[in-house]
Amino acid sequence: MNKWYDSDETDNNIVISSRVRLARNIRKYPFSYKLSEQQAQELIEEVKNSIKDSKTVFGDSFDFVKINEKSDIEKYSLLENHSVSSELINKNKPAALLLKDDETVSIMINEEDHIRIQTVFPGYNIKKAWELADKIDNLVEESVEYAFDEDYGYLTSCITNVGTGMRASFMIHIPLIEMSGQIENLSQAISKFGMTLRGIYGEGSEPLGGIYQISNQVTLGKSEEEIIEALKNVTNQIVEQENELRKGVLKERKIDFEDKIFRSYGILSNCRKISSKEAMQLLSDLRLGIMTGILTLENDVSIHRIMMNIQPGNLIKYMNKNGSPDERDIQRAKYIRETLTN
Repeated sequence: MNKWYDSDETDNNIVISSRVRLARNIRKYPFSYKLSEQQAQELIEEVKNSIKDSKTVFGDSFDFVKINEKSDIEKYSLLENHSVSSELINKNKPAALLLKDDETVSIMINEEDHIRIQTVFPGYNIKKAWELADKIDNLVEESVEYAFDEDYGYLTSCITNVGTGMRASFMIHIPLIEMSGQIENLSQAISKFGMTLRGIYGEGSEPLGGIYQISNQVTLGKSEEEIIEALKNVTNQIVEQENELRKGVLKERKIDFEDKIFRSYGILSNCRKISSKEAMQLLSDLRLGIMTGILTLENDVSIHRIMMNIQPGNLIKYMNKNGSPDERDIQRAKYIRETLTN
């Protein structure tokens, strides 16, 4: 079964992926931070059972993952693949994950809220992500009673999620907006429309390789359709701004632009040691070069997949050992060289 991040759509658009996340709580339990160990375990089983027969609905199976029984490396690999949040992997109380085999769906149990239903699709597919999230939400609700108020909507642990409980987001690659120093202005501008710009792994994370997440901040008083439409409108403007900057660079500084991209390719295809931060920046240049038609790779390789695989957790899994930072930098360089040139 191919994963969502294996799709060509992650590499041929400024929008890398589309995500919808729904926060839900079960009425009969206290919020996650007040759950006892026993309640946390009971809740996990209840949610697990609510979709145990989902194969008849989705045609695919879900893997059940007990987060607390996973190693740190396995947890960080799940985070780097965008299957879980940092909140979930750092939970001390019992927490779990239901992960669809193509990883388009992850249901986090006992995160900040009892249930976080997340759907991810490659490219500009926010409608598909919402439709699937809504389908799963309805399936779970057949078995459990959600905490819901007629006036306020879905009740959540954090007041900012009350209402629809929805966070819709795009992961976007905007290196030229970043290089032009316009990120701060962009962040302030979109906040006026109820949107926020975050790092590659969402809230509290840093951008890497010019990759950011844009998502809604407001959930109360708006419908899911209104949230998605507003997100699309703002994102379309950002995409247009990035494209205009790319056209300007190609017209006014093409040789400098080409030089930067080919130098990045030269380093990546020959380096013997490289950090994840430097590698992400150089891979960002390659992705930009491919999208603008400056660079063509002979072999069929996904730059986005390389970006995911060189992160510490995934790299350690690839190495099959938890080496030192120097060993990881050496192995990272080897993996990139072989992937780009073989």
